[in-house]
Amino acid sequence: MAFDIDIARTLGGRTIALSCRTGPGVTAITGPSGIGKTSILNMVAGLLRPDRGHIRVGDRIMFDSDAGIDIRPADRGIGYVFQDRRLFPHMRVRANLLYGRRGDATARLDDIVAMLGIGRLLGRWPGTLSGGEMQRVAIGRTLLSNPDCLLLDEPLSSLDLARKSDIQESIEQICAQSAIPILYVTHDMAEAERLGAQIVALRV
Repeated sequence: MAFDIDIARTLGGRTIALSCRTGPGVTAITGPSGIGKTSILNMVAGLLRPDRGHIRVGDRIMFDSDAGIDIRPADRGIGYVFQDRRLFPHMRVRANLLYGRRGDATARLDDIVAMLGIGRLLGRWPGTLSGGEMQRVAIGRTLLSNPDCLLLDEPLSSLDLARKSDIQESIEQICAQSAIPILYVTHDMAEAERLGAQIVALRV
């Protein structure tokens, strides 16, 4: 399964566009801050409507302006890990992980918790977690929704070096253990290269 994306949207007098066909695994969207990387992810997720083009994941059409197709975000089967994590502060980690689950997520919980190394966090509140711990919980919650593809928006931003290494290892494990395609937004080329990603560079 892979992405086939050809979209454009004008925002603030500037056109944000992406045209690519990816292979399996990770595709990194790189470029300087403010160029529109997050807007691209929002269009793929269905949170922002392109002015034109198409978005396909495998053989599923998520958006096609010519055909009048625009699948609702909830029906796209896309897992999105936002830059600001968006954990629910009133829910402990276990409840956050299981929120929005699809299928027999409880049976998969132990495997994902082990893969991400967050077993000791299950009874804690989000407000007591470090940035790296919150990011791993956010990734786990997304994986438990059984997504057909995964969007990661600057997953290593605002983390210290040790936490960055932890999250990179978690993402590498996801790539090794799952066949789902991943769009990974970063401004750091070294991150993309470490993951062996196909690189799509956005330029002004």
